[in-house]
Amino acid sequence: MKISTKGTYAVSIMTEIAKNENSFTTVSVLSSTTGFSEKYLEQIVSKLLKAKLLLSFRGSNGGYKLAKHANEISVGEILRATEGNMKSVSCMEEGAACDLASKCLTVNVWAGLNKVVNDYLNSVSLDDIVNKKIKVNN
Repeated sequence: MKISTKGTYAVSIMTEIAKNENSFTTVSVLSSTTGFSEKYLEQIVSKLLKAKLLLSFRGSNGGYKLAKHANEISVGEILRATEGNMKSVSCMEEGAACDLASKCLTVNVWAGLNKVVNDYLNSVSLDDIVNKKIKVNN
């Protein structure tokens, strides 16, 4: 599984918005803060709005705001909104048909990998990122 720039940028911009959770943030502010192009950010924001992770407000004081509190939005939700399927191998995708599935000895390896990755991504919230609560064990 490889997460695209769309996914990593989405996590970054959601983190920027979470840092100012009580105010609205515009795409131009996000662009200047992150260095990402406004056009690309608009595409990402569109996916986050569709997934109901962001709220949009028009007008001179408008912009984007988190749809829920930062501690209620996981990295997993953000990545699924922008990346879609988060499966490690194609045979694990919804509706995938593999002629070897009944004989495959490795299917549980891929299912276990998917579980570990998704459990981790679902356990990390925007609040965890903003408040630097993520610890990596080496």
